[in-house]
Amino acid sequence: MPTTGEKPGEGTYTCTNCGQQVTLDDDSDTMPPCPKCGGTEYN
Repeated sequence: MPTTGEKPGEGTYTCTNCGQQVTLDDDSDTMPPCPKCGGTEYN
């Protein structure tokens, strides 16, 4: 379960709090807080 500040790699992640999806385009991208609710944990 990636959290804000980690670099989990390329892919689409879903916020465990609200379901908002965040896509990282590069392995060096850092996971941001959820843009919708500010959540920090993703699946």
